[in-house]
Amino acid sequence: MEKDHRLKRIETYVKKQFEHDTTGHGFDHMKRVALWSRKLAVEEEVDPVLAEAAGWLHDIGDEKLFTNPDKALEERNRLLLELNFTLIQKNEINKAIETVSFRKGKKPSSYLGAVVQDADRLDAIGAIGIARAFTYGGAKGQSIDNEEGDTSSSIQHFHDKLLKLSGMMNTESGRLEADRRHRFMEKYLLEFSREKQLD
Repeated sequence: MEKDHRLKRIETYVKKQFEHDTTGHGFDHMKRVALWSRKLAVEEEVDPVLAEAAGWLHDIGDEKLFTNPDKALEERNRLLLELNFTLIQKNEINKAIETVSFRKGKKPSSYLGAVVQDADRLDAIGAIGIARAFTYGGAKGQSIDNEEGDTSSSIQHFHDKLLKLSGMMNTESGRLEADRRHRFMEKYLLEFSREKQLD
């Protein structure tokens, strides 16, 4: 019962932080990553409570999303200790979160980190990933596609990142879901290409 209460408190905290986000990193993203972290943790025999907690908190302190990342990280650590996670558990959660980001290019050094990174990457691909890519691109003023090879367009983002993710999964259960989502993105890009051929 205590564990559920702790996760509920974390969920409430995260909702306050991200409920107004319009970049594709909103509360709905955090919830999906948290629940996929738990699901993968169960399948991979990793502590599901620590995995879900890390999933909820994985974007707290992200430099892209916070004006004062250090303050956000301090607050995150304080919350975990207030909720009676041990110092070791807090450090395990933080260590897992440190390796989530694709941009930083870090390989997880724990099974906990592996499942949380996989969960976050799953949310970047497939139907939801497509929606998030265009949401983020719009929020940042990027074009959808550019005939002159605009390297910051949303379509270019598929080639720079999204199509690479299925081959970078850490867990077998994450890989199976990623393969399905990858195939869907490939179909989408083929249809996108067909529809834009006007001559």
